Amino acid sequence: MRTVEAQLRRVLDAAVRPAPIRVDISASQGLLCAEEVVADRALPGFDQAAVDGFAVRSVDVLAAADEPVELPVVGEVAVGSRQAHRLQPGQAVRVATGAPLPTLADAVAPHDHTDAADDPASRATGHRARLTVKTPVPSAAWVRRVGEDVAPGDVVVRRGAPVGAAQVGLLAAVGRTKVLVHPRPRVSVLAVGDELVDLDRTPGTGQVVDVNSYALAAAASDAGAEVTRLGIAATEPAALREAVASALARSEIVVIAGGVGGRLGEDVQDTLAQLGPVDISRVAMHPGSVQGFGRLGGEEIPTFLLPANPVSALVAFEVLVRPLIRLTLGKQDLHRREVTAALLSPIASPPGRRSYVRGRLLRDRATGEYLAQPLGSSGSHLLSSLAEANSLIVVDEETTEIGMDAPVRVSFLAPRS
Repeated sequence: MRTVEAQLRRVLDAAVRPAPIRVDISASQGLLCAEEVVADRALPGFDQAAVDGFAVRSVDVLAAADEPVELPVVGEVAVGSRQAHRLQPGQAVRVATGAPLPTLADAVAPHDHTDAADDPASRATGHRARLTVKTPVPSAAWVRRVGEDVAPGDVVVRRGAPVGAAQVGLLAAVGRTKVLVHPRPRVSVLAVGDELVDLDRTPGTGQVVDVNSYALAAAASDAGAEVTRLGIAATEPAALREAVASALARSEIVVIAGGVGGRLGEDVQDTLAQLGPVDISRVAMHPGSVQGFGRLGGEEIPTFLLPANPVSALVAFEVLVRPLIRLTLGKQDLHRREVTAALLSPIASPPGRRSYVRGRLLRDRATGEYLAQPLGSSGSHLLSSLAEANSLIVVDEETTEIGMDAPVRVSFLAPRS
């Protein structure tokens, strides 16, 4: 029986990473930047007022430390103004937040530093002939200097950085319309099984609804992949081979649910062997022990054969497929966040296997301590308990029983960026 770590190494070693692509910045959110983005313009692009007030020369209001200084107001500069203004010594110009500073102005006197604060009507309309500055303002006060945020030649988004809302905004601010990113890996998901019917049919005796292609496609999307759900594949060898070959041609990862056990499993494995070697093995984990993995097609695309049971398939996906998707995305942290929690009720685990027990992670408001409540029985068919779970309680291979209040390792199931 292969350990989880050994199986995961085989999977990660098979990663096929798509080449970086250049996309519109609006399509880059959530991806990793694949280049050093260097600014070729300053941000801000001009000296501008940081507050509503009056542009002045700081030297002209220096004496306001002893007594108020009166200045004539010779104009007004609004946000977006492109008209050149030049401030003469001993003058003031009304400015709005974000407006360009007149030439020679090196500071802004906020309203509260002037008698405009005592004249609400004048403050609202901006009509003043003269201004009294009651407090001196030093040079550069309440001014956003050109290049203060970003100077030409600065790296604004680094290679390998996640592109979020702030990065998109910064790219736009420096005039970039496109950026090189690591694209989402394409994942194709299909299910095999003579017992399967799609959602538009009512299952008869011996039939079950295809849960896996929907659930696994959702899990792949949650992990960050671009997903194609191919639904139920025919089990006739030629049709199955064609369906899988088509999936390989369009994907960096292929996930097939079913086909790891019984007579059908043998037929599926024989068919897939025509596309490349598939290793069916037992992995020391519960649930989802029996599974298959191989590199199929001319591009040796990582291909998974997961159990037909939906809970087993989803747990195997979480442990092995999700880290591969994150690696293919270029992520450094491949795994979910883990914490240590106190167990709220005892659990048992089969010997020699790492168990992933569905659980509800809670937190004690008084102490901040994490608490883990196992959900349902250990039956791998109980999908409802997995739907209720927000975590997996991880029990090591050498442990068969864990008592109440004992510390356990818990992996979050909530989406992670």
